[in-house]
Amino acid sequence: MVNEIDSESLQQRIAAGEGIVLLDIRTPAEVAQGVIPQAQLLPMHLLPLRLNELPQDRDVIIYCRSGARSYQACAYMMQQGWDRVINLRGGIIAWARHGYPIDYPEQ
Repeated sequence: MVNEIDSESLQQRIAAGEGIVLLDIRTPAEVAQGVIPQAQLLPMHLLPLRLNELPQDRDVIIYCRSGARSYQACAYMMQQGWDRVINLRGGIIAWARHGYPIDYPEQ
């Protein structure tokens, strides 16, 4: 069972300055359309190769466009021994719908 968080709760945790890791697993083309501020970028296909770069002692909140790929990424990380992974339900689409900030990376 993958743990999930909604946009409102994530915004509260970011505003509170919690030491979470926010991980965007979308493709570079998707990232160009905007990211949640403070997110680390790691395309999903590179996750198995760079898993050891992610902490196991902090909550890692993963998101994609709609929440489907990030759900799968969370399940994969849990199989690899990570127990503090959380899926952003609805992905960046839900985040944007709530009017929360989005950064646009320099091209």
